[in-house]
Amino acid sequence: MSAPRIFIDADACPVKAEVYRVAERYGLTVLVVSNSWIQTPRTAWIEQIVVDAGPDVADDWIAERAGAGDIVITADIPLADRCLKAGAQALKSNGQAFTPDSIGSALAGRMVGEHLRSMGVATSGPPPFGPKDRSAFLQALDQAVVRAKRGAR
Repeated sequence: MSAPRIFIDADACPVKAEVYRVAERYGLTVLVVSNSWIQTPRTAWIEQIVVDAGPDVADDWIAERAGAGDIVITADIPLADRCLKAGAQALKSNGQAFTPDSIGSALAGRMVGEHLRSMGVATSGPPPFGPKDRSAFLQALDQAVVRAKRGAR
């Protein structure tokens, strides 16, 4: 098995710098996938992928390539589901891991929210991102990398 890679669903990701720090420490490749150019550090282990604009184009690119041992950073629940099914780990930017046990209820909650919004009901978005989220993310990503490297042996 090859070394784990980290995929970032980057258009609205607030923890790119944290991903770069962890990836550098462990010697991992980072693929930064977005619909438009995003400034990234110029280094051989960070690859920027700019996909065509459109719904789910970046998600499709990631889902088609992420596999066993990889880690995907995303808030997109359907993308996380696809990546989990391919054997990858998926983390939100607040450090919460999507798991095979939790993804079903996350998808159901997303569907309920979409239904309520389509009926004109105002729903609240996620809570504001703060320092505790950043710290929780760093810890969760470090643990995910350790799990991925353990599985790569």
